[in-house]
Amino acid sequence: MVVPGRGEFFVRHHRHADPNAPTVLLLHGWTASADLQFLAAYEALSEVCSFVGVDHRGHGRGMRSTQPFQLEDVADDAAAVARALGYSSLIALGYSMGGPISLLLTRRHPDLVAGLVVQATALEWRATLRERLAWRLLPVMGAALRSWTTGHVIQRGVKVLVRDSSRLAPYRAWITAESQRNDPRAVIEAGKALSRYDARPWASSLGVPAAMLVSTKDRLVKPRKQRELAGALDATVVDVAMDHLGALELPDQFASATVELVASVSAALPPGSATSIRAASDST
Repeated sequence: MVVPGRGEFFVRHHRHADPNAPTVLLLHGWTASADLQFLAAYEALSEVCSFVGVDHRGHGRGMRSTQPFQLEDVADDAAAVARALGYSSLIALGYSMGGPISLLLTRRHPDLVAGLVVQATALEWRATLRERLAWRLLPVMGAALRSWTTGHVIQRGVKVLVRDSSRLAPYRAWITAESQRNDPRAVIEAGKALSRYDARPWASSLGVPAAMLVSTKDRLVKPRKQRELAGALDATVVDVAMDHLGALELPDQFASATVELVASVSAALPPGSATSIRAASDST
């Protein structure tokens, strides 16, 4: 879809038959796309809510821009897409990098975000020397993303991650191809933006109902850091024994937890919150 004044976006849009069902804005993680991040949960979410999934700038089929990647711009993109689709109140759901985007969205567009769900994410990724040193390896990652061997490496990784017994096994080839849609320059810039992100001074002031999936075996975003974010948001917590790529590795557990988190936040909202203006008008 084309949003006047912002550009062209690739969007996954499902509208629930019940106009009173909540609406969820799906915000994916770094190097992913909406489909890669939430494929395992689409069907389960479609049964309980409307949802909009947006590919961020330079990710998946997301908008290509000559401007440097800024988390604030991506949050504003998501808000513009939601408003263009006719939504005035929704639940923002962010996984990994989508967590900072969802928090910034809530802060910058408080009239739009009624509730917040965050998954496998943190208040910041820069507090320790180890984290700051890790971000300095981004140029190496950029070279790797441009290498002709990248596809083979991803293919092997997907085969290990998505087991033969998984319901996502038939999609292995697609997952491999989808993982290579990103613009390497934008991905590196997104990493730099994450390295500067720090919501510790303001996250506790957002004042919306919140829930959080803590990936308890996460080696990328330590569970301790995740729980610090949950505490700042006063969030309901659902623990899932998964690593950072658990959305693909454990699709059923991820889908179940995601629906549980959305239901928790939805139940805490005033009647009529997080619904669609257009859907409500269609029902009359």
